[in-house]
Amino acid sequence: MIGPRQALRLFRINWVLLHHGLDEVILATHLFRPLRWVKYLLPWHWVRRDLPAYPVRVRLVLEDLGPIFVKFGQILSTRRDLLPDDLAVELAKLQDRVPPFDGAEARALIEKAWGCSVDDVLDHFDPIPLASASIAQVHTGRLKDGTEVVVKVLRPGIERTIGQDLGLMYTVAHLAERYWKDGKRLRPIAVVREYEKTIYDELDLQREAANASQIRRNWINSEMLYIPEVFWDWTRSNVMVMERIYGTPVSDVGKLKAQGVSMKQLGERGVEIFFTQVFRDNFFHADMHPGNIFVEPSGRYISIDFGIVGTLTTEDQRYLAENLLAFFERDYRRVAELHVESGWVPPGTRVDEFESAIRTVSEPIFEKPLAEISFGHFLVRLFQTARRFDMEIQPQLVLLEKTLLNIEGLGRQLYPELDLWTTAKPYMERWMRDQVGLKGLFDRTKRNIYSVADQAPELPLIAYRMLMAYDKRLRTTDPAHASTPGARPVSASTSIKIVGGATVLVCGTLVLLLGPGHWLPESAGVTLVAGSYLSGIWLFVSAARQS
Repeated sequence: MIGPRQALRLFRINWVLLHHGLDEVILATHLFRPLRWVKYLLPWHWVRRDLPAYPVRVRLVLEDLGPIFVKFGQILSTRRDLLPDDLAVELAKLQDRVPPFDGAEARALIEKAWGCSVDDVLDHFDPIPLASASIAQVHTGRLKDGTEVVVKVLRPGIERTIGQDLGLMYTVAHLAERYWKDGKRLRPIAVVREYEKTIYDELDLQREAANASQIRRNWINSEMLYIPEVFWDWTRSNVMVMERIYGTPVSDVGKLKAQGVSMKQLGERGVEIFFTQVFRDNFFHADMHPGNIFVEPSGRYISIDFGIVGTLTTEDQRYLAENLLAFFERDYRRVAELHVESGWVPPGTRVDEFESAIRTVSEPIFEKPLAEISFGHFLVRLFQTARRFDMEIQPQLVLLEKTLLNIEGLGRQLYPELDLWTTAKPYMERWMRDQVGLKGLFDRTKRNIYSVADQAPELPLIAYRMLMAYDKRLRTTDPAHASTPGARPVSASTSIKIVGGATVLVCGTLVLLLGPGHWLPESAGVTLVAGSYLSGIWLFVSAARQS
């Protein structure tokens, strides 16, 4: 049920749509289609108006509706698997700039969060904000020890504003899904639900601070990327204090060139940072637009604003790397198989049909020189194709696609000759070798050794029970009991394997619990334990197959 406040807001939305010449959006729905003739009675249709292109009008509507709708449009622009290209490009131009709220009010919010006066913590606090956006604004300050900081504070009453606008978005989404011809395909309710999670995550500045700390730890002492320090003593859910950084905005190419920064190196470093975050760290900054990236005179990147981050499962990492490498080799059959194996498309999908669809999309792209192929747009085309086969685009893959588009666009802006494919391929091949080779096996074993050690004390008891069960079975298959229905004699080789398996499990457990001793190096002890467990398991499986 729509309340009076929502009804008024809905009327406002319709008025804005009419003002920008988007009345066809309303009249194109099944609900109002019988009334389409009414538009010819409207006064603004009597005089022909020169209107901008449809995508431009959509962008203007969202800007008029306010900052929460602007942010929704920004996130919607990343769903290139859902939107036409021209509309996605136009929505990406939305700027999250709103008038600042009063500095005195910001100071009061900070003092309430800290439980003390700003002057007790800071030597200086600038009431004029450094930046202002829809969710929060940023002020500069200086700690008592002289460290320059920025203080980010949430807008007052922002939760209520977001709640009201989200309620309205859900109302519109339900109407669209019911009456709009593309409603079922584009799933507007699911899109709004995804936006709701994203924007509420951004309201928790402690979450953002934790993201920043994690990425800083991953890149500490790096010559490629610097992440400012978070001051946790003064960070709360609605206030975050972070080291102030100085650098040149990455979009100011002229100034960067004047500082002697290598554009080629900068472009290639951006690609390497992205793939390192995705595959090495499995924790990537998913909001890397130019406004969040700066560059030091040395050519090192500085990154800020960590409200949105992405992670992939180990399986998704591997399938993604294999997919991209298979595309590089034009092995479309393997790409189709990987999508089914990974669960990205339903298990009943016909591989040959999916392979044909992927080939149809991919071949025209690969006819271009490699340096001209857009990695990001290629993923967009892939997801659009996969959606026809009922692929559910997972949120983490959407974030990955969005980030890749940003990185590629930024890299090409800095260095137009940037060949992202050639830059990325060796990195992915190296990662794959590390995952499937001996190093990957050793790393996984090392990660799991504590879980194994936790269960190790139980293994002798398990082996004892298995031996007792075997002894009982041996007695029942004695010639004296040969007439027992269903009884099968146990061969000598099976007996040896069962006893041997139990023995090596017990020996491996003793080495794990008591240590290898002074006569055996620690690395050899780990190898001995792993080998004994693998041997024991193999012997038991082999015996089970024989019996």
